[in-house]
Amino acid sequence: MAENKKNSAYISAGESRRITRFNRRVTKKLEKARADAGRDSSLYTTVMKDPNNVVEFDNVCTYFFSDVGTVKAVDGVNFSVPKHSTVGVVGESGCGKSVTSLSLMQLLQRPSGQVVGGEIRFNKGDGTAYNIANTPNSVMEHIRGNKISMIFQEPMTSLNPVFKIGAQVDEVTKLHFPDLDDEAVKARTLDMLDLVGIANKEGVYNMYPHELSGGMRQRICIAIALACSPTLIIADEPTTALDVTIQAQILDLLQNLKDKLNSSIMLITHDLGVVAGMADYVVVMYAGRVVEKGTADDIFHHPAHPYTIGLMASKPVVGKKVENLYNIPGSVPNPVDMPNYCYFRDRCEMQCERCSGLYPPEIKISDTHYVSCYRYYDEGELIGYPKSVKVEEL
Repeated sequence: MAENKKNSAYISAGESRRITRFNRRVTKKLEKARADAGRDSSLYTTVMKDPNNVVEFDNVCTYFFSDVGTVKAVDGVNFSVPKHSTVGVVGESGCGKSVTSLSLMQLLQRPSGQVVGGEIRFNKGDGTAYNIANTPNSVMEHIRGNKISMIFQEPMTSLNPVFKIGAQVDEVTKLHFPDLDDEAVKARTLDMLDLVGIANKEGVYNMYPHELSGGMRQRICIAIALACSPTLIIADEPTTALDVTIQAQILDLLQNLKDKLNSSIMLITHDLGVVAGMADYVVVMYAGRVVEKGTADDIFHHPAHPYTIGLMASKPVVGKKVENLYNIPGSVPNPVDMPNYCYFRDRCEMQCERCSGLYPPEIKISDTHYVSCYRYYDEGELIGYPKSVKVEEL
């Protein structure tokens, strides 16, 4: 019986108490450090590595301190979002895409969810940058919705069912432009509704969310996100709940608005077709880490990592008949107790001799193409290893 418990997910009462005490101590320390950073702007002000980027994720580690242990949802993530471009972040459910974007917006469920390491640099446009990981909430209130905005996955849960559409769009403008009077705020809202392609803007202004279709609600969410002409738009699965024709309209709308506002888009999606049609750059994530990144041409025409190759093979192709779609074997490792070797090794069909070693480094195989795979160890330029955080030392 004891052996069965040891080999299962069973946690003893003593172990549970130890985890709870550890979580309480660590989160208290991290919350205190965040509060201290608010008193000194130098603690959350930094410089961009490349001023042509809007956002730089530099070895970002976002952990959740749960009752069963520390979940390393994002662990040593590195990528950038250049100005006036679209970056697609792809990967299966649970790989850390949405947690990465929530870390940037500081919308993690604290105190259990914390950015424990690395920097998230957001370009202020004056030669300096915010390190979002340390930025206090009082400053984030002026950035969130104003400089960085987010289109959430499900519009019906994002919109408040008891307020009219006009009041919900007005709220964003009033918050960031308090000097505007009610008439000017309403005029701006109607302009935004017109911008996102709503014909009956006056009528929709006085409607409730349940009176609109899914596509209309998604357009309202886009209007709310764009109300302050943000520098960066995070689109988290913006077309998941919509049919194919409406999906195409929403994606075209986003692309046109990005060009009108000179904004950048961070597009989070499972749909490789959406990424191929919209993204300039693609980041492939697996189990909380970036396994491959490059231009859309690099990823779709020259995939290098076995996981990316598996994703490409598993999508249906128009005009090509197959008995069964390819299925990547195995399952994702437990995020509470990640192995110290390549996270994809146990599922990989292209293993080499070096794969028995530690987690592979990031390797540059062309000017724009990077991959974390030992198959390219002797061919490319070694960039560095992802830096995890030892929670015991926090």
